[in-house]
Amino acid sequence: MKMRNRIVLAAVLAGVYSSSAMAAELVVSAAASLTNAFRAVGTAYEADHPGTRLTFNFAASDVLLRQIEQGAPADVYASADQAAMDRAVAGKAVLPATRVDFAANKLVLIAPVGVSAIVTSTQDLASDAVKRVAYGNPASVPVGRYTEGALRQQNLWDAVSAKGVLAQNVRQSLDYVARGEVDAGFVFATDAAVMPEKVRVVADVPTPQAITYPIARTTREASAKDAQAFIDYVRSDKGQAILKRFGFSKP
Repeated sequence: MKMRNRIVLAAVLAGVYSSSAMAAELVVSAAASLTNAFRAVGTAYEADHPGTRLTFNFAASDVLLRQIEQGAPADVYASADQAAMDRAVAGKAVLPATRVDFAANKLVLIAPVGVSAIVTSTQDLASDAVKRVAYGNPASVPVGRYTEGALRQQNLWDAVSAKGVLAQNVRQSLDYVARGEVDAGFVFATDAAVMPEKVRVVADVPTPQAITYPIARTTREASAKDAQAFIDYVRSDKGQAILKRFGFSKP
């Protein structure tokens, strides 16, 4: 009887290990501004694809690209601007034929809640009353590039950059404002919506280029089929409905 029990147990464990080995593990490297939305998309995707486990890596788009180029595992890359994805294509980090836009966003100027309103528009940023303004580093963060383009368009870049507090990603810029460490900051509209009790939107800020998010498969072939399935899911009606819930619009 004991021998029979051992045999049955061995068979059960073998089935568990075999099932575990067959489970697909998908690594998605995505822009920091997608954090909340993609976590929700991931939960829905795993529920609809019980054989797949998603692992997300969120950071500034340029940082993620450097990680991928240096060999970090990633099956899908989603960036917050076209410039980062252009470099991914040029560096052969992604497959160009799989590149598609899946979301759009807006740039907004925010200020801390509960602080007297010295900032009511972008023009106020040039005032001597404004000492510190947070925005992503344009050299490595898409929201920073959008910010620079928008402020240059309004002839405000020199005045604002002299007061600039550079953030390593859009969520850090949001945190600076939420903690009252700066007088104002630039983030995406979807990020401002994460902390409505701590930051207020001062103004929508027009940008020279539309803010669109591209996504693509990386050149890692191990999970190619699952990577494409995730991209298709993000662009599906269900995926788009989740993104809309977090403030994103269609590209």
